[in-house]
Amino acid sequence: MEYRLLDIDFKGVVFTVQKALPLLNDGGSIILNSSSTNAKASDGIGVYAAIKAALRSLARTWASELRDRRIRVNVVSPGVTATPGIDNLAQLLFPGPGSAAKFEEFQISAVPTGRYGTSEEVANAVLFLASDLSSFTTGADIPVDGGINQF
Repeated sequence: MEYRLLDIDFKGVVFTVQKALPLLNDGGSIILNSSSTNAKASDGIGVYAAIKAALRSLARTWASELRDRRIRVNVVSPGVTATPGIDNLAQLLFPGPGSAAKFEEFQISAVPTGRYGTSEEVANAVLFLASDLSSFTTGADIPVDGGINQF
């Protein structure tokens, strides 16, 4: 499982950016999708968290390396977001019947806003980073996590 995560979540990003760079206009924007796990210990998903932290590090490096082309590189780090994939994570961390309910109770208790995030909230952060509203933002990690990493 770890090798598959490494291939998809890390190598996939690296190779995609490498192939896209010659096609990207100067002054463009690259936005990487990480996770709130990139900054906090996460029992049971250490490899995933490490890969997401590596993406955060890559964004900072690429922001520096691409500065002459004025290409901004930033990261969006969603927390627990209501998506179909959340059931898979629930099964991983809480195997057996009722895993989704146990996982939701566990997660929501740790989120200061008291709820899951939505895909639209993550998309709004991406939209901001892709727009001229963030023209002075590069090398940043924008958490969209309901404050979970603040405590």
